[in-house]
Amino acid sequence: METQTVPLLIIKPNPDEFEDYAPVKSLEEAVSVFWKETVKLWKIAAPVAITMLFQFMIQSVTTIFVGHLGDLELSTVSLAHNVIGNISYGFLQGMAIALGTLCGQAYGAGQVGSLGIYLQRSWIVLSITSLILSLAYIYATPILMILGQDPQIANLAGKYSRSILPEMFSSTLNLSTQKFLQAQSKVGVITWMAFAALIAQTGLLHLFINIFGWGLEGAAAAYNITNWGIAVGQGVYCVFCCKDAWNTGFSWLAYKDIWAFAKLSFASCFMFCFELWYAMSVNILVGVLPNAVIALGSFSICTNFQNWELMLLVGINAAISIRVSNELGKGHPRTAKYSVCVAVSQSLMVGTLSMIIIFISRNYIPFIFTDSGDMQRAVARLAYLLGVTMLLNSVTQVLSGVAVGGGWQAMVAYINLGCYYLFGLPLAILLGFKLKLGAMGLWGGMMSGSALQILFLLILTSTTNWDTEVEQTTRRIKRWGNQEKKSDREDSLLGL
Repeated sequence: METQTVPLLIIKPNPDEFEDYAPVKSLEEAVSVFWKETVKLWKIAAPVAITMLFQFMIQSVTTIFVGHLGDLELSTVSLAHNVIGNISYGFLQGMAIALGTLCGQAYGAGQVGSLGIYLQRSWIVLSITSLILSLAYIYATPILMILGQDPQIANLAGKYSRSILPEMFSSTLNLSTQKFLQAQSKVGVITWMAFAALIAQTGLLHLFINIFGWGLEGAAAAYNITNWGIAVGQGVYCVFCCKDAWNTGFSWLAYKDIWAFAKLSFASCFMFCFELWYAMSVNILVGVLPNAVIALGSFSICTNFQNWELMLLVGINAAISIRVSNELGKGHPRTAKYSVCVAVSQSLMVGTLSMIIIFISRNYIPFIFTDSGDMQRAVARLAYLLGVTMLLNSVTQVLSGVAVGGGWQAMVAYINLGCYYLFGLPLAILLGFKLKLGAMGLWGGMMSGSALQILFLLILTSTTNWDTEVEQTTRRIKRWGNQEKKSDREDSLLGL
């Protein structure tokens, strides 16, 4: 497909698409817009949320199987996934978010042929990053020891981290291809692959742990096999089943303007990392508390429940990111604005319902992960803070999605830095250690940082001039799109 080079604001819309919304002047019009945007939002959000839930459950079901091996094993896997794993995941997912922004805006502008080039650029940048990040897995034990973790847990977590190093490299393909497909609303195939992978992971864990008795080594082997299966499946689908977006094949054009792409990737990376590593930092502090095995285990169980809700919110996050980027690409500022309002209301409903469920079931949810009475009581004590955090997450996720769709990653990175690390983390340390409130104090401080971040994001979103955002999107796509049109034929290597 030949890329478009005319300005965004005069591109003829797809006949199946409507023009920008007229200003809402009555309750009836507001209800109509709300319903239309709700349908559009969940048409994307539901399959993305289900996909993310399935993919997170691959890690979660691993924790469940390991948790029934013992408290030490549960704390070990928690430390490996929530600290070492999140170091790499933060970088790679954050950088892949930039791909979602560019693909979404280009797809909305009708420049579908640019998506394959963007995907290849992302593969290059993420592959180089993965090689550097592998050092965190190789030297996991000394890193955890430097961070003050219990030596017994740190040694076992380091061994487990080295065992799951192959999974980290699979993320290079996995995360990029997800953003590539989500930007085109091709989320059904990702959902089915994730569902198949979850079934396979459960079967492999039962085989390796319960039948073969391989323990943590078996859990790591299953984790690697399953995640590489997802990565290969999605990669093959992108190359052979997305002909319009992959019309240049593998091309040298992917190396052109790669520094500009890398800069946007790093801005997205730090926006996401500051948020993800905030929780990771608190997890590290929990490991320094007295009775670290119980503290880490209970924190891990609560984090798992929080992340189950987070997967639904990530669906809304991805959906609003796609909606905003697509509508800005089409030159529809008012539609982008209204879709944001609808997404905020939908996510608040998810957060409120999740909080109520946790409050009601706080004494029963620990049984899923552990047979230990001490661990169960520790989880029940944290459940109230867990419920409130779920409500706060519901707002944070949708506003972060708006930021990604609009390309505001650098600005949000500064907001996250200030709210999380200059306010929330010091407060968590004060409450947890100075005032001796333990894990509850650490979680309370973390929650306060999130609340402050929400305030700033609400101010940023409410004061946005969406017409200006359309103009900025136009300039970005024209600059990069023109470069690709000039070279897409002569630079093609393999016309797959």
